[in-house]
Amino acid sequence: MAGARTRRRFSQVDYWPGFVDALSVMLMSMIFLLSVFMLGQYFLSREVSGKDDALNKLNKQVEELTSLLALERTRGSDTQSNVSQLMSTLDAARKDQARLQGLLDAGRTGVSETSSKLTSAELALEAEKQLSARAASQVDILTQQIAALRRQLAALEDALDASSKKDRESQVRIADLGSRLNVALAQKVQELARYRSDFFGRLREILGNRPGVRIAGDRFVFESEVLFDTGRSEMSSAGHAELDKLASALADLEREIPPEIPWVIRVDGHTDKRPVNIPGKSNWELSSDRAISVVKFLVSKGVAPQRLVAAGFGEFQPIDPGEGDEALRRNRRIELKLTER
Repeated sequence: MAGARTRRRFSQVDYWPGFVDALSVMLMSMIFLLSVFMLGQYFLSREVSGKDDALNKLNKQVEELTSLLALERTRGSDTQSNVSQLMSTLDAARKDQARLQGLLDAGRTGVSETSSKLTSAELALEAEKQLSARAASQVDILTQQIAALRRQLAALEDALDASSKKDRESQVRIADLGSRLNVALAQKVQELARYRSDFFGRLREILGNRPGVRIAGDRFVFESEVLFDTGRSEMSSAGHAELDKLASALADLEREIPPEIPWVIRVDGHTDKRPVNIPGKSNWELSSDRAISVVKFLVSKGVAPQRLVAAGFGEFQPIDPGEGDEALRRNRRIELKLTER
């Protein structure tokens, strides 16, 4: 029974007051927080409003400063214009001053020049008087000199007559010497022609009808292949053999021709028009080198160097205008000619 009464007391406990207290506390907290929030908003709005006022004031000050700056610029432009006008006025004043000073100097110079001209005229008159006296003296001297020159001219005319007479006699002697010289030269030419004929005759006997050797007018012609290998400027052994007897005939001819006859053997080198396959060489150089090789060989065989001439003509004097191998072979040649020096 006692336990049953105790359970009834516990089951009848009232919780509502505690719950109401808790709600009251919660409500008061929320009211406090709302109050704090409202105060914060109030102070924040006042702070923002104060900054807007300050910003508006600053904008007004900027506008006032801009207006003042534009006004100062306008005043500066006006001042600059006034300064330019003042400078122009100053330049004009300086020019007027310079012009007036020039007029003043010109007036002074005119007076000085007038005085100088008067003095100069007096001096010139005195000088003219002195010149007249000197001229009269020089006329006398010139008259005497002219008389002396006339005497000298007369003597020169006499000497010229004598010289003309001697000149005519000299002309006669020169004409006579010229005719004698022409006769002597003709005789030498005839002698050289005779020796050339004898020389050609001997060469015909020596060379006979060998292939690659022929007579063309007043010269002997050797085809290059007879004396040289293709593209070479040194004589071959066969070429030495071909020219050996020719060198002997030249040495005999040199002993027979009188020393006063001016003769030489001209050795001419010729090539065809095909390029030379030798680095740094041209047809002209090849033809000259071959002619020099022949001359050196003849000198080594006893022919006097002063009786030999080497010339190179390259491909520029062909004897056959054809394009075939035969024409090119004929154009590659060495020519020997007995001629005057």
